[in-house]
Amino acid sequence: MKYLAFLSLLLSSTALGFVVLPTEQHQEVFGIKKHQGSDDELRLVQLSPSETRWITEDQKLELKRQGQNFMDITDHQDLVPLQLTNPHFKPGPIPSKPKWEDIVRPILSNLTTTHIEANLREFTSFYTRYYKSDHGRKSSMWLRERIQETAPGIEVTVFPHSWPQSSLIARIPGRSNNTVVIGAHQDSINLFLPSILGAPGADDDGSGTVTILEALRVIAESKQLLELGGFENTIEFHWYSAEEGGLLGSQAIFTAYARQEKPVVAMLQQDMTGFVRRTLDAGLPESVGVIMDFVDPDLTSFIKKVVDTYCDIPWVETKCGYACSDHASASKAGYRSAFVIESEFGLSSDKIHSTEDKMETLSVAHMKQHAKLTVGLAVELALTKF
Repeated sequence: MKYLAFLSLLLSSTALGFVVLPTEQHQEVFGIKKHQGSDDELRLVQLSPSETRWITEDQKLELKRQGQNFMDITDHQDLVPLQLTNPHFKPGPIPSKPKWEDIVRPILSNLTTTHIEANLREFTSFYTRYYKSDHGRKSSMWLRERIQETAPGIEVTVFPHSWPQSSLIARIPGRSNNTVVIGAHQDSINLFLPSILGAPGADDDGSGTVTILEALRVIAESKQLLELGGFENTIEFHWYSAEEGGLLGSQAIFTAYARQEKPVVAMLQQDMTGFVRRTLDAGLPESVGVIMDFVDPDLTSFIKKVVDTYCDIPWVETKCGYACSDHASASKAGYRSAFVIESEFGLSSDKIHSTEDKMETLSVAHMKQHAKLTVGLAVELALTKF
């Protein structure tokens, strides 16, 4: 009854031209918990490599509504590139081209759209995956269980935060500690009223979440991994919390990694991998969007060659600006990072951050192409001696 009463009040007030903001009691009804102090507490955000600003949580939301990317660096102002604290951190060069087709292709043959679709259907069934909400906590718990079911025996680490939703890390150990990171973010958001309205987040970033989960599945169960006795390097799959809050989860992880001097040799972010309608409507070929700004050029060049070698569709160069996804956290920590998306950035989904970001708008077949890229890159780099 409380839910219905408040929803009725919300709808009627909107019709009259104003919006009733949720009280603490209403927030409890919707499973929202406070974190990081009150909403009027000032947060330090970074809008470019040289620009920072103190703003409130509400002002952070307004920046996102305006399409302004940022990192909320309040809790990580001391993050500096690992090379500044450890000048000896100099990983070897990225390969000039793929060279392990005989190992990668049999693994690719086990990818299916069936797993991708089933996982995404369940993942989007949560009312929202907003990182401050109890729904976000529960979706993270579900994801952890699904990772463990998908890749039995693989180590899964829960990385807790001060908000309810945890980040998750699945690790395939190699013969060295050199680590290849594959990332996606698990949270979703409705930018109108994130604490109240639904956010299925099918494309942003449910698609990336299940894409890398499928890649993990086929790598972990591959006979090639068994025959090799493990890869040369370690592979980690990361599902970050609170990307929509300013890359909070990934910053926490890569800050910890930099302090530990963890040798991450490459990081790829998969954020939005399923929407192709606007590309096709424009008369353009379905393609993988390769982000060209604020990324490592050598890793990005290699990704293009991985697409050419292992995917059935071409790549297209595009840009997304500073701090547009979690790869920016890896880059700030001094690690080589890259980002791929479903299309040219300007033709990506126009349904995100709303109740309309649903499975019905997506192509599962396109997500499989991103899974091919993920497997190709992860295995190629896992077999490279850095």
